[in-house]
Amino acid sequence: MHRRRVMSTMGSLGLLYGLLASNSACAADSAHRQNLNPDPWSNFKTNFVSEDGRVIDLGSERRQTYSEGQGYALFFALVANDRITFAKLLQWTEANLCKGDMTACLPAWLWGRKDDQTWGVLDDNSASDADLWIAYSLGEAGRLWSLQRYKLLSEFLIARILKEETARIPSLGLSLLPAPKGFVVEGKTWRLNPSYMPMHLMHWLSVYQSDAQWREIEQSSLKIIVSASPMGYVPDWILYDEKNQFSIDKNGIEKGQGAYNAIRTYLWAGFLDRNYEHKSTLTKKLSAMAIFVKNHGYPPESIDVLSGKFSNPGSTGFSAALLPFLASLGDEKTLKAQQQRIEVYPPRQDEYYPQVLKMFGEGWLYGLYKFNKNGQLLTRWKN
Repeated sequence: MHRRRVMSTMGSLGLLYGLLASNSACAADSAHRQNLNPDPWSNFKTNFVSEDGRVIDLGSERRQTYSEGQGYALFFALVANDRITFAKLLQWTEANLCKGDMTACLPAWLWGRKDDQTWGVLDDNSASDADLWIAYSLGEAGRLWSLQRYKLLSEFLIARILKEETARIPSLGLSLLPAPKGFVVEGKTWRLNPSYMPMHLMHWLSVYQSDAQWREIEQSSLKIIVSASPMGYVPDWILYDEKNQFSIDKNGIEKGQGAYNAIRTYLWAGFLDRNYEHKSTLTKKLSAMAIFVKNHGYPPESIDVLSGKFSNPGSTGFSAALLPFLASLGDEKTLKAQQQRIEVYPPRQDEYYPQVLKMFGEGWLYGLYKFNKNGQLLTRWKN
């Protein structure tokens, strides 16, 4: 599942570095202006969400929809207290990605225009990261809006994730797989993705689910993120073999790079409440990325997780993804520099993934939502 390849094109670096050198008053003013627009959801909905509730990647050739996009949009609709759009997103997802019944089928991860110009599922494999966000958004919507149907749908989906998208891996224990099919090689090697394991969602599951297996999955997720990032840089994909060792996926497209998937791992780590028991472990382990950004003025588009060699500057969508992480480290100077960078080169309005990262990062930073120590959602309208 290779997605999210189109990001913002960088302009003149000379102009950027000059602006980054300006005093902190500019950054504060930028943050203030951003905070005066407390409804980024309306812009996203206008640009990417169809009238019937489909999130469209406008830059894709087949006008694709990802189950991930549906999950993210459900979350942002909940944050915005937009019950009508939430219901539309859910209805479209169930009808088109779940064969009409979310209690019986995990969502297909990819939908769009087929070769014969008809529309439908392009790949019926599911994606566990999307399924987690959908289940979480449903569960928290049920709690915050007091709607039993959403709670029950969440429970059904969680049970299917546990049954179909996990495996018992030697020395790791019960672990989350990226999908039901295609990620176990000859029964002895597993292909894993650390960004599919947001620890605030894992902890929410381990606290509020009656099945103790989710506590085991939370622990294995932490092991995977930490052990797969020996130099503090998270890979997009990693192999784990039966000899209990992590290794680079040399046959994969990424070949040991941390890029469009991995950037989310730092975002998720920044979300963690300061009282979460593993917050400091993750923050310390992944702090190499914050040091890189401090030294270079930008995050890398991709980086070799073993050597630290990187390719190009990442887009300002990447900068936005790092805002919660930098804030959690208390690095105000680097945080403000990245805010300025976003102000100078904001993602284009038609760029799906950079806009998602921007909405996640800035929404958290400016208090539209937070997560408590148990992973429950705190929103401006409810709390």
